[in-house]
Amino acid sequence: MAEETPASPPPPGPPAGPPPLAPVGPPRHLPAGPPAAPPVVPPDARPAEPPAEYTPTERDLPVIGAGRTDTLVDLPAASLVPAPETATDPEVPDGPGPLYVVGDVHGFYEELREALAAEGLIDADGDWSAGNARLWFLGDFTDRGPDGIGVIDLVMQLSAQAAAAGGYCKALMGNHELLLLGAKRFGDTPVQSGAGTASFQAAWLLNGGQKTDMDRLEDHHLQWMARLDAVTEEDGHLLVHSDTTAYLEYGDSIEDVNDTVHEVLTRSEADEVWELFRKFTKRFAFRDEGGAQAARELLDAYGGERVVHGHSPIPYLLGEVGTEDSEDEGVAVDGPHVYADGLAIAMDGGVTMAGKLLVVQLPLND
Repeated sequence: MAEETPASPPPPGPPAGPPPLAPVGPPRHLPAGPPAAPPVVPPDARPAEPPAEYTPTERDLPVIGAGRTDTLVDLPAASLVPAPETATDPEVPDGPGPLYVVGDVHGFYEELREALAAEGLIDADGDWSAGNARLWFLGDFTDRGPDGIGVIDLVMQLSAQAAAAGGYCKALMGNHELLLLGAKRFGDTPVQSGAGTASFQAAWLLNGGQKTDMDRLEDHHLQWMARLDAVTEEDGHLLVHSDTTAYLEYGDSIEDVNDTVHEVLTRSEADEVWELFRKFTKRFAFRDEGGAQAARELLDAYGGERVVHGHSPIPYLLGEVGTEDSEDEGVAVDGPHVYADGLAIAMDGGVTMAGKLLVVQLPLND
């Protein structure tokens, strides 16, 4: 299905040269109030209303000159999320705790805090309060909403705090992480999309890229995103970001898929990363006739009894709105959508289209 397309080239990419490496310290807490709105884009810089059939590989996606390729500074893994200092060692409970999953956040930081607090996973200060609980984010932390970097900082903070409490907070890679990485690394460098020539910078802007996120993006954020896994399995749930079978093209096991994705990002070839982004942008594999069989293909290959995914907003998946960028008021989403003969669970509640940011405990009682 379509997302959006421009009528004229978007603004040029970020300034040449990698950003200075800031000291890596504990992630900040954003104020409780709403984050500052992104700068207003002049009307002549905004893309025209896109046709419904847009895909990120449309032939009319503009090429914006020849760009650069940024490489990431190699930071030690242990330095990315420093553990919080404590006066005494916390008492760590035995055994795994309850399992929670979070759908697409897309920069909606305040909504994320409210949803996590409602499930008892964080306290009023935004700190981990769930002991040995297990929390998985399904990807797409940035773009469209106002504070994607704040969302990433919060997830990194909770990862350290949960580990200290005997639980964990982990995250999968979504197509928007690939998009932001590509926009930062490759800018307006032309890529061959298979349906014409495109650029990461153009696609990022078309798909909700926020200048405020790019301005605040630091090397430790880039390293964190590049190291995210694409697939995992927990308690019989196969967790992925996208409702597609394209993962099968990258390996016969969960380990193979994750290794292959990491190798692609390490090689940092623009066309190869674009192809990965393009495949992870596919959707609706489990929706129509043959959807249950498609879900079984993934489950047979990687294990688990149900596929749990984000990516396709539930109102969009059900055909209640025409595109992801619809601004219809009152889109009703009460919880996850179970479909494909019970083999698939959709977790993107459509927070970008007046829906709901979902934080749900698994297994579902349906």
